[in-house]
Amino acid sequence: MARTARSGRRARSRILKFTLGAMALCVVATIAYAGYVTWQVGHEFSGRRWDLPAQVYATPLELYAGRALAADDLVSELKRLGYREDPRLARPGTYRVALQRVEVSTRGFDFAGDTEPPQLISLGFASGKIATLRGVDGADAAIARLDPLLIGSLFPAHGEDRLIVAPAETPPLLPAALIAIEDRRFADHHGVDLRAMLRAAFVNLSAGEIKQGASTLTQQLVRSYFLSNERSWTRKLHEAFMAVALELRYDKPDLMQAYINEIYLGQDGDRAVHGFGLASQFYFGRPLAELDLHELALLVAVVRGPTYYDPRRHPERALARRNLVLQEMADAKLVSAADAEKAEKRKLDLLSTSRRSATQSAFLSLVRRQLAMDYPMKELERAGLRVLTTFDPGVQAAAERALTTGIAALGANAKELDGAVVVTSPHTGEVNAIVGGRSGDGFNRALDARRPIGSLIKPAIYLTALESGRYTLASVIDDSPIDVKLDNGDVWSPHDYDGEPRGEVPLIRALAESLNLATVRLGLDVGLEPIAKSLGRLGLAQKPKLYPSMLLGALALTPLEVAQIYNTLANGGFRVPLRAVRDVLGEDGQVLQRYSMQIEQAADPAAVYALNHALVQVMERGTGRTARAQLPAGLTVAGKTGTSDDLRDSWFAGFTNEHLAVAWIGYDDDRPTGLTGATGAAKIWVRVVGGLEAGSYSAPAPDSLETVWVDYLTGEPSAARCDDAVALPLPAADARPHRLLQGCAGESWGARLRHLFRSDAP
Repeated sequence: MARTARSGRRARSRILKFTLGAMALCVVATIAYAGYVTWQVGHEFSGRRWDLPAQVYATPLELYAGRALAADDLVSELKRLGYREDPRLARPGTYRVALQRVEVSTRGFDFAGDTEPPQLISLGFASGKIATLRGVDGADAAIARLDPLLIGSLFPAHGEDRLIVAPAETPPLLPAALIAIEDRRFADHHGVDLRAMLRAAFVNLSAGEIKQGASTLTQQLVRSYFLSNERSWTRKLHEAFMAVALELRYDKPDLMQAYINEIYLGQDGDRAVHGFGLASQFYFGRPLAELDLHELALLVAVVRGPTYYDPRRHPERALARRNLVLQEMADAKLVSAADAEKAEKRKLDLLSTSRRSATQSAFLSLVRRQLAMDYPMKELERAGLRVLTTFDPGVQAAAERALTTGIAALGANAKELDGAVVVTSPHTGEVNAIVGGRSGDGFNRALDARRPIGSLIKPAIYLTALESGRYTLASVIDDSPIDVKLDNGDVWSPHDYDGEPRGEVPLIRALAESLNLATVRLGLDVGLEPIAKSLGRLGLAQKPKLYPSMLLGALALTPLEVAQIYNTLANGGFRVPLRAVRDVLGEDGQVLQRYSMQIEQAADPAAVYALNHALVQVMERGTGRTARAQLPAGLTVAGKTGTSDDLRDSWFAGFTNEHLAVAWIGYDDDRPTGLTGATGAAKIWVRVVGGLEAGSYSAPAPDSLETVWVDYLTGEPSAARCDDAVALPLPAADARPHRLLQGCAGESWGARLRHLFRSDAP
């Protein structure tokens, strides 16, 4: 018995030692685990707490007396920026409209010392222009600028995007509402609310289903910031430890502001919308500080389930949840019952999806590609950069509207047609707008669709001829059938579009009417290699293959590449690389890099001046005349149509003094469209130009050129009084013989002399 008792005591001792050892090990493990969690929280949460995608901004709209801008256009721009009509102008971001007058309380902005203070301005309008601009004191003001539109962000592959707001930018009602709705004991607990857990367990057991949650705001923050969506006891335990660790290291205001900037609030395609700052822009198009009570309550309502309460997909469900939040805010004495009841009667007032699509355009793709040449992608997606771009929201809206309505106007057969538009400022090379398609399928046709450009190549051929010194616009070229023997022994026999050769014609007519036979003869005479070099000087990055068919546009380019070539022509032969970015600012708001304009002479200015004169005649007499007839009578424009083989691609490129626009229409599967450049893309181009502030194209004439009158049909010298006379800029040596021989076609020498000596002869 004694031996048995001793044996029992030894067994109990071993069990006790094992238990104590296990308990000690558990304590050590718990301490180690708690230490690891505390280190993880401190390491990952301190300093800069988020990956901050680069925020991309449009160029600010400048307002000044004399600017061509109607009152309705200004109101449209204000709405695009999220300004609201308010008769009292109670706060920044509001406006009011009176007869021929708009008064605005601007928001102001500060980018790297480029400061525009918030101010009250009054604008008077007359004849489609800003007639007066005055400040709050009634004195005339020179200029005012609206805050730049946030057009998007360069978020990373994992899709998270956020817009950080500081405590000063956060409405005081927001944290109070979050506490009332999501975590009433936020000020008292230390990360985990045991009382709430017991209450939720009782409610859920009584109901037989999950009716109430018990996560604190700190736990929600941990879940969003650190953890996955896995549902398990180990994850819940990890969540609780991390919540306590956060509460021990940081004070409540810091945690609340982190929650406001982190919590997931919706999905925008591939982009996950995190934080109330970005959610305010996503749902309402305005800064968080400008939201009304019913809008703020909706964001708080969405916290409970961004998918379940998605206000765009489930508006009734979201409305009911929002009104419940308003009632609870009133019960908590955060707002008055009257204000809550008034807010419940408001609609959701969401930003329309069409407005969102305009700001998430193909333009961002160009920004990303241009920045990628100077910045690692991780820096663009995480470093909190601010990118100031050349994007013009008004021009973008006009281009999008032109493509959508223009294709729709082509008839029922146009349903599957798509297109692209690029708009630039010729003198600066700034890209103002890009439309990558109307279907919203994500394929950026403006940057990535390479299609044969057809007759858009012809200006490069004629420029090469003019620069050679052997041709002028009055030179005659033969537009008759031609057979071209190719290197492989085949014979290429081009033809004019209508199959009717014109015989001998001047260069001005050959280009204006886009005559293929004359162009092929001209191109073969000046040479394929010089033409390819001209394209390179104008801005084409890759040398084309030197096939004779290149002369009729068997060269595939993107609309952006076409825009670069024509931008050089519109700028008088001075090449300015197209750019979408002006400045890149660091997280501290200071300039990291400034993308200044680079300019280089690429072609003889006199030859380009003459060529552009011919492109004006394209619009007045040639293939663009139908499009020209739809524009104001006094507006001078230059342009060129383009059509690829079998009518598969319809192109148009043209410019005024302020804008160059390129339009393309076609099917993605390369089917024939049945449209020429004149019957398709030109109609889009006219709608773009018609929707913009446009001044007539003009350029100073070089001293080396003189203006003379020539018969448009034959190239013979002509008097200005003749029916088919056209004024051409010619080199001085070529101009003198034309002056001596001026007359009308078929007119006798006697008649010419009599007219020459008449005192009233023109």
